[in-house]
Amino acid sequence: MSNPIKGVTIHPSPWSVKETVDKLEAFLKQQGVTVYARIDQQSELKKAGLELWALEYLLFGNPKAGGPVMQENPIAALDLPLKVIAWEDQQNKVWIAYNEMAYIRDRYDLTDKVSGPLNLDGLIAKVLNH
Repeated sequence: MSNPIKGVTIHPSPWSVKETVDKLEAFLKQQGVTVYARIDQQSELKKAGLELWALEYLLFGNPKAGGPVMQENPIAALDLPLKVIAWEDQQNKVWIAYNEMAYIRDRYDLTDKVSGPLNLDGLIAKVLNH
């Protein structure tokens, strides 16, 4: 999938949406990260009488890492806690997406010092390669 959205990284996942989010959630918790919410959008839309391919997301963070971001620019809280979504497309392929650190850094004019923990590339690579 080519990425048509500026500032978003998209990777394929070899697992179902549920398995992908399960693995991500378990890995985050092992790292001491707080998972604030897990939302199954497919289920939520079904309750409203709408259909959607599988789509779940996690909201997570670490106040020691996110706190300095918000101290530097409180408006950055609009993108915190961090989010990762996993969804299934019409070809039954599963994808995972998240905001790029550089996008958030530039959006809120953050320094490299505080924006470093917003880089999810390494974390996602570890989860997808397990």
